[in-house]
Amino acid sequence: MEYYKQEENYKIVGICMEVHRILGPGLLEIVYKDALEMEFKNNNIPFEREKEFSIEYKGNILPHKFYADFIVYDEIILEIKSVKEINNEHIAQTLNYIKLADSQIGIIANFQNKSLTHKRLII
Repeated sequence: MEYYKQEENYKIVGICMEVHRILGPGLLEIVYKDALEMEFKNNNIPFEREKEFSIEYKGNILPHKFYADFIVYDEIILEIKSVKEINNEHIAQTLNYIKLADSQIGIIANFQNKSLTHKRLII
């Protein structure tokens, strides 16, 4: 049984695993983002890094924006973490980003541990 954006999901997670395999665990998030940007370019995967989104409230645009780590394939939110474990706060943050970006899918990739961990979120 296939699920929504399955092939794209596999490619993104595979690239995250490759970056983790080469760099190892425990570096700063920015290092993994730099390596991921290089891999996305090398693999001709469309992406935007630190994409800015405005938040509308009662017809007004609020002064603070949010920045998704990556938007991959024009709609998949990819949030990069380097933390002990993915927690409910990370999940809530990513779900909010998915909604604000008018998307349906997000991936949280955590590079902190011996093995890459990731969580796929669908709304």
